Amino acid sequence: MPITDYLSLARLAAEAAADKKADNILLLDLREQSMVADYFVICSGNTDRQLRAIANAIDDAISQEYQTAPHHVEGATSGGWVLMDYGDVIVHILAPSRRAYYNLEGLWANAPVLLKML
Repeated sequence: MPITDYLSLARLAAEAAADKKADNILLLDLREQSMVADYFVICSGNTDRQLRAIANAIDDAISQEYQTAPHHVEGATSGGWVLMDYGDVIVHILAPSRRAYYNLEGLWANAPVLLKML
């Protein structure tokens, strides 16, 4: 089944992250900013175990709702970050120190924030 509503997919990823108590969840609209993706979901987890749980919850929710898996997954929970590529939606799950280091919010500061959950 082709995905036609990437905003709904991004919102589902954010909800799944929230269900696993992810911190500072952001959904950014990059459609006017980038050709790489339409939406970024950025969130934080405090431990390797939580990062893994967040990634698994997102994968499970999207797999169940859209019958799809990420095109690519990078990073490792033991490294403090995971990137899940769903095509027009990229999910970044980072430990707070990695999130501060990569500063994705600063890099994409001009992108509209569609959702912010602290």
